Amino acid sequence: MAQTNANLIWKIADLLRGPYQPNQYGDVILPFTILRRLDCILEPTKDEVLTEYKRLSATKVDPDVLLKAKFKLPFYNTSRWSFASLIGDPEGVGDNLIDYIEHFSPNVRDVFDGFGMLDEIANLAKSDRLYLIVKEFAAIDLHPNVVTQHDMGYIFEELIRKFAESNNAQAGDHFTPREVIALMVDILFHTQDEVLTKPGTVRTIYDPAAGTGGMLSTAYDHLVDMNPKARPVLYGQDVNPRSYAMCKSDMIVKGQDVDNIYLGDTLTDDGFRNKRFDFLLSNPPFGVAWNTQQKTVNDEHEQRGFAGRFGPGLPRVSDGSLLFLLHLISKMQPVKNGEGGSRLAIVLNGSPLFTGGAGSGESNIRQWIIENDLLDSIIALPTDMFYNTGISTYVWVLDNNKPAKRKGKVQLINGVNMFGKMRKSLGSKRKELRPDDIERICRRYDGFRNEHDTDEHPAVSKVFKGEEFGYSTITVERPLQLRFTPTEDKIDEVLAQKSIERLKPSEQAAIRQALTGLIGWEWKARNDFITELKDALRNAGLPKPPAPLVKTIWSTIGEHDDEAIIVTNSKGDAEPDPSLRDTENIPLTEDIDEYFAREVLPHVPDAWIDHEKTKIGYEIPFTRHFYRYVPPRPLEEIQKDLRVLVAEIQAMLSEVGA
Repeated sequence: MAQTNANLIWKIADLLRGPYQPNQYGDVILPFTILRRLDCILEPTKDEVLTEYKRLSATKVDPDVLLKAKFKLPFYNTSRWSFASLIGDPEGVGDNLIDYIEHFSPNVRDVFDGFGMLDEIANLAKSDRLYLIVKEFAAIDLHPNVVTQHDMGYIFEELIRKFAESNNAQAGDHFTPREVIALMVDILFHTQDEVLTKPGTVRTIYDPAAGTGGMLSTAYDHLVDMNPKARPVLYGQDVNPRSYAMCKSDMIVKGQDVDNIYLGDTLTDDGFRNKRFDFLLSNPPFGVAWNTQQKTVNDEHEQRGFAGRFGPGLPRVSDGSLLFLLHLISKMQPVKNGEGGSRLAIVLNGSPLFTGGAGSGESNIRQWIIENDLLDSIIALPTDMFYNTGISTYVWVLDNNKPAKRKGKVQLINGVNMFGKMRKSLGSKRKELRPDDIERICRRYDGFRNEHDTDEHPAVSKVFKGEEFGYSTITVERPLQLRFTPTEDKIDEVLAQKSIERLKPSEQAAIRQALTGLIGWEWKARNDFITELKDALRNAGLPKPPAPLVKTIWSTIGEHDDEAIIVTNSKGDAEPDPSLRDTENIPLTEDIDEYFAREVLPHVPDAWIDHEKTKIGYEIPFTRHFYRYVPPRPLEEIQKDLRVLVAEIQAMLSEVGA
């Protein structure tokens, strides 16, 4: 029945052929569907609402709260028009329809603003399609007694899917493939079966980049399938007005609170500032810069610290996906006496796994997440899964109240080879997760164990302690040992230094004269060279050469020489040579001094660690953990194939010549 109605509604789009392109059909069909559904819901109380509204208007009382309360509906309409009466006035249908839309309560009217409904009405009227569309929708009965809430939700989801498939260019920005959402929801609910199947279970579900509402809808359907008596309460936010309108429409047909969907930029305008949620899931934009939100985000980070959302750190401005992850974490329910908590799933590209070295914003965020035992698992998806990109993607799963066996550990699941090829590509989407693939991934997740590689079966699951992703970046110093051998080229290099170019011509000439007099000599002790240099500068007309000038000259002329005398500071300690400075990343699971003695000192015995520069970093080298070496083909096989190809080419050439 639901599928039939969905097809019936979409068939109305045939009336749009000509003035509209197929990828524009959804701009008309979706808002008219929600408008007709609301019309059917309000029809039984229409006359009573108008009478009550007229009475309240005479008393100058705000009707918003009273009308909703009296008629037990979250929205209302105070226009005299309805679909039934609209088709009775073909000539005035445009103005009458606008009047009808403008008299909806504000919490619903903004849906039609998001769809750009007034512009669509004008376009339809101009192409003589408006009355035909209104008449066709008036003939479809979408009253809740005829089309249940569940079926209406399915219809609207099916229409959104059709709209996304016909509009591949934009689908990836606002539409996540349903099978990806199904996997995320299955994993989120996987450890919660006992709680979620209790009668009357109430669970809040939140998506801060809700798009058209696909994630919320799939989570809703999944929970209701598990427990028909459950009460999912959905919350979402999106910055795109049209996506917001579609999402809010979907929530309306599901009977959700229409005020739980918010229009605004999540990073700068949190629509649910003081709320926490049981389940959180999202597919934020991949690799999108956040420079327009930078000031607001920076202010929150600096002024509120860990009391705000972005305390652990800020990623580089070119990619804000980790900001959405931090935002989601801030919305998790607190754990009290071992009870409560939240689970979240988010789709990210590969960059958040490893971008940024120790001390960077990205590394600090990963460190904070892992050290606070929030990261539960990461699942690698196949490539070519999304409509607007073929890149590698990953589902991160976080839990602030892990089961005992998962505490302190992180599971990596490699699902890149679990897919079916689509018969017809949709934009960049060429692969899909089949039900069996989702079940296999969930089984690995539930098994929570290492699966070792074999020739026939590559590993798909590995479990690590959180600290195994951490490392110390140490700074390895070596002593400064310089040989000073002035030459014409070195003199030119000295005079090309910016600090010396700013000197007077007479001073530059004096420096050249002093250094020219030192050509042919060699020093292997810095202090000896500086003594000779100062004497030469004084003799050339610079009686009191400043220390910065002297340093510029000796640091430019000096070259490393292992046989030169080590330069020391006033305390007698060796000075480090910046040109020989190096860094080493040492796993947190290893002792730094033992590693240094084993891996560094045998090669550079004069090296030491500058412990003040040591930084802690975290990265998740997913690909490295599942890499399998594939040996190259034997040379003999390649040569054999080449000989066959050459023979074929020669045969074809001989045929052409003949």
